[in-house]
Amino acid sequence: MKKIILTLFMMLIFVQSNIAQTQFETDGVIVPRTIPFQNHTLQLNGFGTRSKMWVDVYVQALYLTNLSQEAQYILDSDTEMAVRLQIISNMVSSKKLSKSLNKGMEKSVGKENLKQFESQIALLESLLNSEDTKKDDAFNLIYNPIDKSIWVYKNDKMQGKIPGFEFKKAFFGIWLSNNPVDEDLKKDLLGKF
Repeated sequence: MKKIILTLFMMLIFVQSNIAQTQFETDGVIVPRTIPFQNHTLQLNGFGTRSKMWVDVYVQALYLTNLSQEAQYILDSDTEMAVRLQIISNMVSSKKLSKSLNKGMEKSVGKENLKQFESQIALLESLLNSEDTKKDDAFNLIYNPIDKSIWVYKNDKMQGKIPGFEFKKAFFGIWLSNNPVDEDLKKDLLGKF
């Protein structure tokens, strides 16, 4: 009897492991559970939808090497991590996205500290504005600790790199700092539903 129960238990575990979710769906957007990057696999930490003035503008996901619910730990971590943004509104353009991220940076670090990131912000804007942004476009912004830069991908195509560990902290701080652009989205990204 013990063998039969053990066999059934093992079969149940096998079946469950084979049907484990490899992705999620929210607001019509498929959110992958993992993102491959430079021989690493980044794990989905949390995801949510960013809304502005009652309009859902993008679905965002946070991917980490080591999952965490501690925002400051994530910001200070010098490990691979990524933010994925998928545009879900026709109202979002390249310029509006750039402007929104710039305002988020200002909120994250404070207006007095924004000046030190001028060159990186200008580079981010140029990468985002290199071609029109439209609904269903997806951006992966992946921090690489080896070259201390954020690698910018649009629809899985490499656009360029933005250097600086301090910039990485400020950029991820848009959503994870003590003064995030959206407190509910911060909780979602940290997996605090």
